[in-house]
Amino acid sequence: METLRGLSLDSKLPRLEFQMLWQHVLQVPRVWLIAHDGDPIAPEKLARFRELEARRLNGEPMAYIIGVREFMGRDFLVSPAVLIPRPETELLVETGLRHLQGRMAPRVLDLGTGTGAIAISIALDRPDARVLASDSSAQALDVAQQNAQTLGAAVEFFHGNWYDALPDVGAFDLIVSNPPYIAASDPHLRQGDLRFEPPSALTDNGDGLAALRAIAQGAGHWLASQGGLFMEHGWDQAAAVRGIMESSGFSRVASLPDLAGIERVTGGIYN
Repeated sequence: METLRGLSLDSKLPRLEFQMLWQHVLQVPRVWLIAHDGDPIAPEKLARFRELEARRLNGEPMAYIIGVREFMGRDFLVSPAVLIPRPETELLVETGLRHLQGRMAPRVLDLGTGTGAIAISIALDRPDARVLASDSSAQALDVAQQNAQTLGAAVEFFHGNWYDALPDVGAFDLIVSNPPYIAASDPHLRQGDLRFEPPSALTDNGDGLAALRAIAQGAGHWLASQGGLFMEHGWDQAAAVRGIMESSGFSRVASLPDLAGIERVTGGIYN
């Protein structure tokens, strides 16, 4: 019978991905794989691995194959209905949490929540906050609600497009969003993981600024005095987003770099 040691020599997958798939198939930790790499593999387990291996070799993201992606030190369920959480989005959460420092029982809104990773991370870090989140995709909200329940986060979810999803709930101290910001003409939409992710979470089918503009222009009605709006955007959009926010009535507008030094989050304060 086949063993993990023998299979690893023939697999076209990178070693880490090979191990991740076997951890998923066998439901064991990585250390178990190392200790038992000479054990025979049951035929049904090998067949399952071959199925997943073929999907990965076809380019499907690992997160969709195993159904989980880590974000802010927590595991979030993912599906093809949602954008896969990325490390650079952690900057948006960290920036939002800094804005909330010193505010008691703050009110927070996450627009286009997807997996719920942003809203849930804020809610878990600030259990005194009332956190609301919206998404135009009912399938995405199902994933977000599962994540909130699994991780024990108190988040209220609403179905609809941006602010239109919300009931009259009063003003927010913080609005955050990672909206679709890739221009329709960007060739990256047809490359790598992006080929498998929901297009509505990636692009506005225009210049990539439509959602950012709509969120900034509508925020004034929903923000409390000195409330903050912070949005993630593309690598070359910081100047444009600053201009959008300034023309929408925000002050102290600034862009923040991610770990790669790319201006990734822009925000400001509504007077």
